[in-house]
Amino acid sequence: MPKAFFIDTSRCTACRGCQLACKEWHELPTNKTKQRGTHQNPPDLNPGNYKLVRFNEHMDDIGVVRWNFFPDQCRHCVVPPCKEVADMILEGAILRDDTTGAVLFTDKTKQLSADDAQVVRESCPYDIPRRNEETGLMSKCTMCFERVTSGMLPACVKVCPTGTMNFGEREAMLELANKRLAEVKKTFPNAMLADPDFTSAIFLLTDAPENYHTYAVAAAPEPMDRKRFLAGLGKPLRRVFANLG
Repeated sequence: MPKAFFIDTSRCTACRGCQLACKEWHELPTNKTKQRGTHQNPPDLNPGNYKLVRFNEHMDDIGVVRWNFFPDQCRHCVVPPCKEVADMILEGAILRDDTTGAVLFTDKTKQLSADDAQVVRESCPYDIPRRNEETGLMSKCTMCFERVTSGMLPACVKVCPTGTMNFGEREAMLELANKRLAEVKKTFPNAMLADPDFTSAIFLLTDAPENYHTYAVAAAPEPMDRKRFLAGLGKPLRRVFANLG
């Protein structure tokens, strides 16, 4: 059965254990970095960071400063726009494993031109894929495919000490997400699940999506419905056709 993450941001303390575990498991290189006056480091996803704990600070309507943490990663969409677009350019560059639901970028992405890779990237409603400009390889979260198919948890879930990161059968994660949403709404009435019907990385948010990250949902500030999802899917396809024409 398809798997899914449930990411409960109400429990995230931004320890970044998930971010570091991801880098360690995938043996990703370190980043050159510097203090930019924010807890978020590095500043964005890159070929060496498949996961990034984003940090947002803002003042709410009653003058209270709110800190929101968002462990950003690939959503492993049920119908992945990146794969739909890549298949039109180079079949096999991006795959979706039907058993786990993992969306996997292969070494064939190196064969995509820089322009084609950009089209694939722009098809993602969550701005996730990144391209290594030296090798041409596109990359992102793999759902720790080797671990999951060996009966282990993804590395980020394994190390999470607060219960923010959860992983299991998709139906079980949806049930857990809705249970936690009902609990959290008692304290945060505007709490919501981000695009739960279309993704396999379901985020629980206690604040408005734009107070986490520009791409926290497919089209902030409101979660995506089916019509909007399909409209977004068609946008890059139209661009591909235009380029062919």
